[in-house]
Amino acid sequence: MGSSVDRTRNGRATPGRPFCPAACAWVLVFPLMLLADNAFPMTLDVKVNGLEGEQEANVLALLSIYQERGEADLTPARAEALHRLAPGQIREALAPFGLYRVEVTDRLESSADPIGTWVATYDVVPGPAVRIGRIDYAVTGEGADDPTFPKTFPMQVGDVLLHADYEAAKSDLRFRASSGGYLDYELTRHQVLIDPVAYEAVIEFHLDTGPRHYLGEVTFKQDLLNDRFLHRFVDFEPGVVYNPDLLLGLQGRLLGTEYFSDVEIVPLKDPTGESTLVPIEVVATRNLPNKYRVGLGFATDSGPRFSVDWRRRYVNQWGHRFRTELQLAPALSQWNLDYRIPIQDPTRDYIVIKPQSTYYDLSTRKGWLHSLQVAHSTLTPGGWRRTAGIDYNYEDFDISDVQTGTSSELVPNISWTKTVADDPINTTRGYRLRYGILGAVEGVVSDASYLSGTVQFKWVRRFAEEYRLITRTDLGVTLAANLDELPLSRRFFAGGDNSIRGWGFDALGPTDPDTGEAVGGRYLAVGSLELERRIKGPWSAAVFTDFGNAFDPDYDQKFEQSVGVGVRWASPIGQVRLDLAFALTKDDDETSYGLPPARLHIVIGPDL
Repeated sequence: MGSSVDRTRNGRATPGRPFCPAACAWVLVFPLMLLADNAFPMTLDVKVNGLEGEQEANVLALLSIYQERGEADLTPARAEALHRLAPGQIREALAPFGLYRVEVTDRLESSADPIGTWVATYDVVPGPAVRIGRIDYAVTGEGADDPTFPKTFPMQVGDVLLHADYEAAKSDLRFRASSGGYLDYELTRHQVLIDPVAYEAVIEFHLDTGPRHYLGEVTFKQDLLNDRFLHRFVDFEPGVVYNPDLLLGLQGRLLGTEYFSDVEIVPLKDPTGESTLVPIEVVATRNLPNKYRVGLGFATDSGPRFSVDWRRRYVNQWGHRFRTELQLAPALSQWNLDYRIPIQDPTRDYIVIKPQSTYYDLSTRKGWLHSLQVAHSTLTPGGWRRTAGIDYNYEDFDISDVQTGTSSELVPNISWTKTVADDPINTTRGYRLRYGILGAVEGVVSDASYLSGTVQFKWVRRFAEEYRLITRTDLGVTLAANLDELPLSRRFFAGGDNSIRGWGFDALGPTDPDTGEAVGGRYLAVGSLELERRIKGPWSAAVFTDFGNAFDPDYDQKFEQSVGVGVRWASPIGQVRLDLAFALTKDDDETSYGLPPARLHIVIGPDL
């Protein structure tokens, strides 16, 4: 017959008692405690009183108990630990505002109810802000007398010590040193001391400029373009004060050409410090030569569209480049080649050679227009793109049943264009203005003499946060003996997506009395007013009215107007615009539900 033997704490056996050490009990109890502690999620409310504005926002951003108040695994023990840290964190968050005598009264109220809310309250008395009592400011070295540096520190005695202002002042002085050519400048002393007894701040700021450096010769390390051509991008002469902004500008101009995929500016500073002239080496990696694009699109004016685009980023060592594009659509197909030759300042000036062929299949005309443009284009200091050149045009059109034929002309022309926009894709504030003059002389290749001028203006302005007002106008005047001798491509028409909505592309203008078809005019006056309101996210709605027409004194004059509503979606490539326009003045007996004839317009692209 056996018996059980248990061992006591002193090691003696006790008959009849099972062996179970104290640790064994904890193994059973500890999980139960954890389950009890997490049986219900803890709810914590944090209140900070006595602060507002930036001070309150900074405190809440740095206050751990506030940031963790909604955590799912927050426990009472964790809340108590964070509560103990809170007063110090509040004082630390208020120090950047010059507040060093902050009084914090804190309390943490627990809840007897397991699912009740704990409340942490912090009553803050910021106290007076410390002010600057003394400033020890000195600039030494070669630039000690350089007017680049202010004679006094940007902050003054008596000012409230705001650490953001101090950091801004320090950054400004460092920027002045680096942009002034003092590459070896050193802040020998820069600190802010707080005297708790006098309750004032002492700023100590000493800057040793070291020697001034100058930009040396620029050399290029690349295998694509002629160095003489690349030197046109350098807009500074050797010997000017070393300024990093000049080098960043050079890098930006080279990258903007798309000749190179990467451009690195390497200052070759003398490691011995004996020379203050810093040669510059530009290391550039050539970009891929070709860029292709195939696209499908749709516009009401032309219908479904297929396009192929080939861009050649560089042709030879002198930076020539071209872009050719083919667009095929039922109403309007076009091929063009844009060949550019950089001259003078290659970032602003170029010669453009542009052959183009366009086929029209519209209700108002059907046929071909072939042209060749040679022009000089430059960007003026005022931001205008001025293009002056000469065009050769050959056209073969059927205008109506009674007007057919071909014509040739040689047309000198000049135009100015300027676009100002806060965002070139989805504009909230900006405008585009273009005006130009062109003409031809009979007998100099041309079949008729005329002088024509045009003005195009579009203006976009956001107001009241959710609204945009969009206006545009197109004006044109052609001085010619009569309309019949004027080539069709030089006549004015109206109607279409970007003219008077509610009518087809170029469907409006003086009409032939026999056929009723538009034959174009010598004058153009078209305007538009549009009010757009954002609905949600990138979506908005619009109401609009378009008005005007093309006119000619030899034909009856008719003013046309439409009104409509639209939906907009701000896409990454520009607005997608869907408009339903009602032609108020259209002579059409076929109306629906008493409404004027309507036309749907779909356009995709930037506002300007």
